[in-house]
Amino acid sequence: MFETKPDIARRAEIETLVNSFYDRIRTDEVLGFIFTEVAQTNWTEHLPKMYAFWETVLFRTGGFTGNPIATHAKLVPLTAMGRAQFDHWLMLFRSTVDDLFAGEKAEHIKNCAADMANVIYSRINQVPDPRFDPATLTPEQRERYARYQPSSP
Repeated sequence: MFETKPDIARRAEIETLVNSFYDRIRTDEVLGFIFTEVAQTNWTEHLPKMYAFWETVLFRTGGFTGNPIATHAKLVPLTAMGRAQFDHWLMLFRSTVDDLFAGEKAEHIKNCAADMANVIYSRINQVPDPRFDPATLTPEQRERYARYQPSSP
């Protein structure tokens, strides 16, 4: 029989997602040591922050405060924080969502995670956001983008 997965509808599902995701992270060969040894994550503090973060992302009600970019930037001198690590993090996140949930909010949280990973990666490594490739802009996007460019003297 085909089992229908629920969508993410409230904080309880966010907590399930976050707990399942970080259970995978802690034992992951690529990322586990970054959290346990390098960042020395205090899970009692970290998990409620992540519940609030994702609740804020999905429902605008989580009351998250913090600076994820600064938090991740502190790790750059201590360990690799490159494209491979962010892509792996995103793969684990997406697969955790897909294992547990299906629906509009599940798709939205995966898209938000991709955006977040790209922004944090680009900012802490001081490289262009990989989502923005001028070669792929439509004529309308080029025109709109040109309006935001500072004019030359």
